[in-house]
Amino acid sequence: MSAVTSPQRAAAAAVSTTVATVCPVFLVGGLSVQMADELGFSAAGLGLAVALYFSSSALVSVWTGRLVERVGVRGTAVAAILLSAVSLAGIAASVHYLMLVAVLVLAGPANSLGQLSSNALLAKRVPAHRQGLLFGVKQAAVPASTTLAGISVPVVALTVGWRWAFVLAALLAAAALTVLPKRVAAPATRPPVRRRPSRALVVITVAGAFGATAANPLGSFIADYAVFRGVSEAAAGLTVTLGGLAGVSARIGVGWLADRRDGGRLTMIAVMLATGAAGLAMLATPVAWIIPVGTAVGFALGWAWPGLLNFAVTRTHPDAPAAATGVTQTGVYLGGAIGPLGFGALVDLSGYPVAWSAMAVLMVVGAVLMVIGRRMLLALR
Repeated sequence: MSAVTSPQRAAAAAVSTTVATVCPVFLVGGLSVQMADELGFSAAGLGLAVALYFSSSALVSVWTGRLVERVGVRGTAVAAILLSAVSLAGIAASVHYLMLVAVLVLAGPANSLGQLSSNALLAKRVPAHRQGLLFGVKQAAVPASTTLAGISVPVVALTVGWRWAFVLAALLAAAALTVLPKRVAAPATRPPVRRRPSRALVVITVAGAFGATAANPLGSFIADYAVFRGVSEAAAGLTVTLGGLAGVSARIGVGWLADRRDGGRLTMIAVMLATGAAGLAMLATPVAWIIPVGTAVGFALGWAWPGLLNFAVTRTHPDAPAAATGVTQTGVYLGGAIGPLGFGALVDLSGYPVAWSAMAVLMVVGAVLMVIGRRMLLALR
């Protein structure tokens, strides 16, 4: 991959690819209030649509990781960006809820392709002492998409309509192709035969699934929840923006800190999950003014660890970083699928306070499992 000659260029390519490929689901979450009336779906319907998106990402994650190792970054990144742009245009053209669901399912593999090709790019083209920071920068693209979704509410959705927000996003996603390296050398040899993932990696994957289950509803439901508590639609969009900015800052800061530590990265994740649970517990209270606080804490701690997880896993699997993170990303994607679906069902059955409380408990479970997985990994090494 000779076209990528600097960590800055690698980070730019990784971030642009990530933003382009996660945009569909987070833009749907940010604009759900405006879309729901026209397309006809409830909180449970939104949860189902987001769940199917992440389910399709999870189904192809392991296979996608191996594909990136065999084909290379550029080919898989181009495919991911184009598929995402087409999906965004398809959402803009949706006239029924079922059409929205179908398009999100097709957009799921774009997410997996984009994430894992970006992981491989950073792991192979960035010096080890800067990987934590740039993994954080890359992963910060996810809440950055939430931020863009929140800004799009008052700027686009409430002025010219939510469909134009998706049209603009499709154009911006396609523009990400210009940031990719023009020439990428094909792998000289086929990667070694993959062994079954270790038990430690499986436990870490399950921990990530619990953490993602608890945290994922933040991006998808916080706007609807704020409106439910009496906040205006514009202010709800700004709350989403606040959460996205908190997540961006935390992911970059945590990555910077990880570069200055010799180890203990999985312990850092466990502490973040345990503290993030407190933010989700805040959202369970009936006080409207605490929503921005709980949102910021939830994003900044409970949902700022995926980049650190990717960094930790690639450091322990330097020969096949995309394949290894393909395993752990399966857990994150499954959590992304279960979380919105279960959360939406809980909201319909018992209300938002019960739903946020349940997510806080799951986040604590994820923290405990992350500690257990770390101990198993140390024993294995």
